[in-house]
Amino acid sequence: MAITDKIYLKNHRQIVSQLDTNIPKRVFSGATLEILYSGEGLSKVDDATRDRLLDFAQDFLDCENSDDIYTGYPERKFINYLLELRAQGLGPDAIVDVMSDEYMVYAYPGDVLSFLDNSVRTLESVEALADVEGDREMLDEARRAKKDLVGPR
Repeated sequence: MAITDKIYLKNHRQIVSQLDTNIPKRVFSGATLEILYSGEGLSKVDDATRDRLLDFAQDFLDCENSDDIYTGYPERKFINYLLELRAQGLGPDAIVDVMSDEYMVYAYPGDVLSFLDNSVRTLESVEALADVEGDREMLDEARRAKKDLVGPR
């Protein structure tokens, strides 16, 4: 299960009550995206919630091609966001706090930790393959990315 399947709306019950309709708790669910980010959905929520949801939409759902929203584009942008937060030195708890403050979404710190650990393992595999293939550029790039994720020791 991808990390983006484990990103949830903060204050889900409050939002459902304001919308007067039920939506999935998962942020990247098609139904959630459709209802929340339609003009009608946004007009029904309070100002503070609307501002955060609009920030989320602007940062992750603003695609050049509107069909890209259903091709994994928002999820890839969100994954890059998580990796950037980690590269800034934030741990799983702090990453959850930041995403919650900025976008009114949350995840469990253990899920974020698992995602980061899997990312490191993937980069280690890329390193090994690049080494076997003699691709020095890719090897160096994978090492730098892994160092950003692991942080100082």
